Amino acid sequence: MTQKVFIALQDNDSARYLVEAILEDNPHAEIQHEPAMIRIEAEKKLVINRTTMEEKLGREWDVQEMLIDVISIGGGVEEDDDHFILQWK
Repeated sequence: MTQKVFIALQDNDSARYLVEAILEDNPHAEIQHEPAMIRIEAEKKLVINRTTMEEKLGREWDVQEMLIDVISIGGGVEEDDDHFILQWK
């Protein structure tokens, strides 16, 4: 049985940068575009790195900022100032 983690985001301008960063840091991830929503899923683990987002945005970025665009998540959350990680252990 597979254990996929996922994050579902609103399909808006700020979330598009987040999607780019997630796909760059997680080349194994799969993306699904739904009406008004973008869902990204991967086997066992997804990592969102602060440094990648800052490169995409061209400014400092706090990991907590992404929560504005999050609709739903699936997986255990591990979070610090530099990463937001979804994974099954």
